[in-house]
Amino acid sequence: MVSDRASAGTLVRQQTLKNSIHCSGVALHSGAKVNMTLHPAEANTGIVFRRTDADGGSEVQALWSNAVETPLCTTLVDVRGNQIATIEHLMSALSGCGIDNAVIELNGPEVPIMDGSAAPFVFLIECAGVTLQDSPRRAIRILSETTVSEPHRSATLSPGAGYTVGFDIDFGDTLIGQQEWFTEVTESAFKRDVARARTFGFVQDIERMRAMGLARGGSLDNAIVVNGQEIMNEEGLRYGNEFVRHKVLDSIGDLYLAGGPIIGHFQGDKAGHALTLRLLNTLFADTEAWEWAEIAVSSGQAASVQPDRAVAARA
Repeated sequence: MVSDRASAGTLVRQQTLKNSIHCSGVALHSGAKVNMTLHPAEANTGIVFRRTDADGGSEVQALWSNAVETPLCTTLVDVRGNQIATIEHLMSALSGCGIDNAVIELNGPEVPIMDGSAAPFVFLIECAGVTLQDSPRRAIRILSETTVSEPHRSATLSPGAGYTVGFDIDFGDTLIGQQEWFTEVTESAFKRDVARARTFGFVQDIERMRAMGLARGGSLDNAIVVNGQEIMNEEGLRYGNEFVRHKVLDSIGDLYLAGGPIIGHFQGDKAGHALTLRLLNTLFADTEAWEWAEIAVSSGQAASVQPDRAVAARA
């Protein structure tokens, strides 16, 4: 993502938080209360999650290679098998705000859901403040199209001058119906057009999900609930097409598991967390499909740098 802060004629530099900041909230799937603290980190650290409640400690970098497919959320697993789940909204906020380096401490296995969007995490980042670091920011430039698909759904990364995301959804004869949306991913566009879009679900799925141990912390305070042609939330929608915007929000968070911002276009067609993770696995398995690049601020273009092919994420 090309930073809105950058001045002409320079390379975008890495950013971290200026101060640590704390919050607490309910975990969407377990229903447990979770305390979380976002800390600054040194340049080239990346985004690191740390569980303070795990025996012997638990730390894992937020990379596609440390993620596993789980129902309805994005989950990291450390070398001991400790999980940190539902990271996608926080990751989306970190990506959208241009935070390259941070340590996220939690006293449980799941990031708090807050209001079901990325906006509370954007607010935390803004309250903590953002500071530039000496090292240049590196992005993953997409060189050739990569697609993964299943029946009736697909996810694609293709070359592009900046970072753009498009998404299509189709929920049949429900109130949601068919929606499609496209956005350029910049800090200002993310905060204005993406961050406030909430996660959503259907009344008829709630009991089944809870029987599976999912959505036990879900409520009208942290999700849009749809019942056929009706929205159960009294306040209604934040955007007319909030549902597809939330899918874009999820995609931006999941794609940040690449280890840096993307230079290229992502297109999701009814895709979800699992398919986006498979897309990243497929992309990094093909060393001709991507390269590292440093972002040249003056024109919004990216100058190529020699990629380290031995490391399929942050070097």
